[in-house]
Amino acid sequence: MEDEVDRLVAAWRRERPDLDVEPLEVLSRVSRLARHLDRARRLAFSEHGLEPWEFDVLTALRRAGAPYQLSPGQLLTQTLVTSGTMTNRIDRLAKKGLVERLPDPSDRRGVLVRLTTEGRDRADSSLAGLLAQERALLAGLTPARRQQLADLLRFLTAPFDNSPG
Repeated sequence: MEDEVDRLVAAWRRERPDLDVEPLEVLSRVSRLARHLDRARRLAFSEHGLEPWEFDVLTALRRAGAPYQLSPGQLLTQTLVTSGTMTNRIDRLAKKGLVERLPDPSDRRGVLVRLTTEGRDRADSSLAGLLAQERALLAGLTPARRQQLADLLRFLTAPFDNSPG
């Protein structure tokens, strides 16, 4: 079975036989797959009335466990956005009734962001919908091949996830 990357690689090999275009066979597929997955995720989240960034914040709070709260700094670390962006996101989620701000009992100047019941319900339902969709996308792979793929991708992503800054 041929895909768009096969055609792209063949064209580059024809046009630039002096270059080793082998990295494109892996990384162009990863890039294309990321774009396809982004579209699928946006669709899954929209079915639950969420944007991808809203899902990211809500599920970061949900993963924290009861009482489902984190500081804005902890949310920054988990979602990889700037503090100004996070402040804006918290404001927008609070307006929708999905999170609330509470004073931090261990820091008089700090705040904690906590999921509301509606936020927790929305996080749970959107995660269940996403997992069903992603399970369907992986249905063509055996459990062993899914594990092999996960292991290979971990090998590629771990240096990025574990480097400072």
